Amino acid sequence: MQTAPALGTVALIALAFGGSHGEILRDGPPPADTLIVFNAGSLARPIKAALDSFARQHGTLVQQENSGSLETARKLVDLNRIPAVIALADDDLFPELLMPAHATWCARFARNRMVVTYTDRSRAAAEITPDNWWQVLTRPGIQVGRSDPDLDPAGYRALLVFQLAERWYRQPSLAARLTAAAPPRNMRPKSAELTALVETGELDYAWEYESVALAAGLRYVQLPHQLDLGEPADSAFYAQARLRVLGTRPGDTIEVHGAPIVSALSIPSRAPHAQAAERFVAFLLSEPGRRVLRAQQLAVLDHPTIVGTGVPGAVAQAASR
Repeated sequence: MQTAPALGTVALIALAFGGSHGEILRDGPPPADTLIVFNAGSLARPIKAALDSFARQHGTLVQQENSGSLETARKLVDLNRIPAVIALADDDLFPELLMPAHATWCARFARNRMVVTYTDRSRAAAEITPDNWWQVLTRPGIQVGRSDPDLDPAGYRALLVFQLAERWYRQPSLAARLTAAAPPRNMRPKSAELTALVETGELDYAWEYESVALAAGLRYVQLPHQLDLGEPADSAFYAQARLRVLGTRPGDTIEVHGAPIVSALSIPSRAPHAQAAERFVAFLLSEPGRRVLRAQQLAVLDHPTIVGTGVPGAVAQAASR
């Protein structure tokens, strides 16, 4: 259990003209030359820090739009809204939903793990431990939150953790009990929205990524590594959990399975301002960019890995350093 300013989840447009000068634009459409980034809500804070740094260095207009990763992918597939850069909290969504029609490659750049967040005011805060968390969360009266599994990977990953816990603790029906303990009324579109509800006491506990818990300064229970989807060595056990969530069209579903949590990004094939996008992604994957992300509590990979074809040279070079 650990502790570490609340995560802002609203979209921001940062305007920078070099040096440290900048302002926030809140109304009207962005200027035509704005570098637009779509990203998962859990990546909002680190991506914003990187965008701010990039904008100061290059005098670039930048805009960030945050939503659950499934919802973010659907903006391209269903709405034909194409950003300069897209960053998702589940690398599997690129081959599953976006490749090859909307992107030909993606760069895996960060890891994470699932945790249970809470505060000192949460019911049973003094009792919960990595050993008894599942017993505490299923007690009557405990309010537990999770994100929508049809919009946000943290939502379906929570359900995958429930399945793994049932196997690990050999407790029949535990997955169903944990699901019932976090009812639909306590769901939100993306996990980052749950932090404020835990901070205000509307929720006692919420399923969240470790990076978001650290950035928000919340206490959290670190689960056994066999359950938290954070260890590559446990991939075989994680893979035993699977479920189906909504795809990109009504009535369509895709299967997701337990796997180590990895975030990835790409530049869509029809991205506007592709050269500026390449410079930003190259910065993000470089050592200076990784330092910015780590300062926001994101567990960045020391060596990003790229899958697919057509990777811009500057991006490939930055990832290889």
